[in-house]
Formats: sequence, structure tokens, C-alpha cells
Amino acid sequence: MDTTKKIEPARRLNSVSEYYFSRKLKEIAEMNAKGLDIISLGIGSPDLPPSEEAIRTLCDSACQTDSHGYQPCVGIPELRKAFADWYKQWYRVELNPNTEIQPLIGSKEGILHISMAFLNPGDGVLVPNPGYPTYSSVSHLVEARIIPYDLKSNQYKTNIPIRGLRSEEIVFWLNLSCRNRR
Repeated sequence: MDTTKKIEPARRLNSVSEYYFSRKLKEIAEMNAKGLDIISLGIGSPDLPPSEEAIRTLCDSACQTDSHGYQPCVGIPELRKAFADWYKQWYRVELNPNTEIQPLIGSKEGILHISMAFLNPGDGVLVPNPGYPTYSSVSHLVEARIIPYDLKSNQYKTNIPIRGLRSEEIVFWLNLSCRNRR
């Protein structure tokens, strides 16, 4: 008689589906295999290698014996200051690099952590359409209720469904355009 117990994944994983960009990259690969010349604007991966100087600097840094430990959880001060300076230059937003900036490994990490910290099952999340697919997938994962709102092309106005919102609808994802920074 087998007495081993099967480890079951959490039920919330039942709502997880294949990542949107993963599906799109497969479609592009299939089209390229058919001889079509597809230009992917999906993820923004570089199409050129880093400069030789950047590669040399990385190699030199990797050879230093003190460069192999974990970074501080809040990132190094120079990085946080550079982020604050960038926001001030491009968006005229003043941020305190010691208390208002948290470097992340990517936007998905931040979206997940914000959602886990502020959303309970059933809470509403305002999600733009079109928008970053991670807004919806993470909202499903934390069992939040998605409230879509449509973005209009070439306009900075939208119809946000304000009427009927409850006080627990506290997360509002917003896409920022990089076209008009000043």
C-alpha cells in the first residue's frame, strides 16, 4: 500500500495561464519559421549587443573578489539617487532616494508585491485596456476582482468606471506614456 501523500499546488494557481508574451513569442517564431520577416515590438529586448566598453567593465567587475555578494535589499545608494534624478529630469517629480525608491528585478515583481500587500480576495482593481498583461494575471492570482477600463488611442482621457466603486477598490493601474515627457 502506497502511503505517500501527493503535494498539491495552491488552488490559486488554477487561475494561472501561460504568460501573454510567451504565447506571442511562440507565434512570432512560427511565422519566422514559415519565412515571414516579423519585427517584434513586444518585450523590447535589445537587438544589438552592449558596447565593448560595457562588456569590459562587467568583466573587470566580475574579477573583483568583493563583488559577488548580495546587494542590499534597498539597492545601492548611487542607484537610488540616479533613479530620483531621472524622475526629476523627465517627470519633474521629486523623490527621496532613501525612502521612496525601491529597485526591483522587474516590473512584474513590483506589481505582484503591491498586489499582495494591498489586495484581499474580492477587492476591485482598475485595469486599463489595453494594458500590461501582468496587471490582470497578478490580479487573478491574488483573487482580486478586475474592473476593466478602456483607453482611447491618441488621447490622454479615458472612461474610468467611477460610479459604483466601493471603498475597497484601492488599486488603480495606469499606463504612463513616454512620448510626452515635458
